[in-house]
Amino acid sequence: MAISSNLSADDPIIEMNTTPLIDVLLVLLIMVIITLPLMTHTTSLQIQGAPGAIAPEVIAVEIDFDGVVVWNGQQVRDFAQLEALFRAEAVKDRQADVQIRPDPRASYDTVARVLAIAQRSGMQRIGVT
Repeated sequence: MAISSNLSADDPIIEMNTTPLIDVLLVLLIMVIITLPLMTHTTSLQIQGAPGAIAPEVIAVEIDFDGVVVWNGQQVRDFAQLEALFRAEAVKDRQADVQIRPDPRASYDTVARVLAIAQRSGMQRIGVT
């Protein structure tokens, strides 16, 4: 059954072209079909340490807003003393975790120097909180 219209052969057809829309939807459907199997695979991880494992010692290095460095509650005189403390910890068999806690108002230069000293001294486990 044909649809009759009053349009002549020269009049433009005023209809929406749905071909690009269908093409995009098909591509999206194929992408979903391909990625669904990847999302169904899971891996379980054991985050807890091994039984009987000893938690490493934690060294808290705090940097005050005025540049004062505090090592586990004891104020450090200068960067040379701080480097000596880091070197003493770096030679141990089980290195401690170093947690550097700078004050938000602390100078970037001071924080960068402490991090550089820790790295140069051979510390392997450095965290910034």
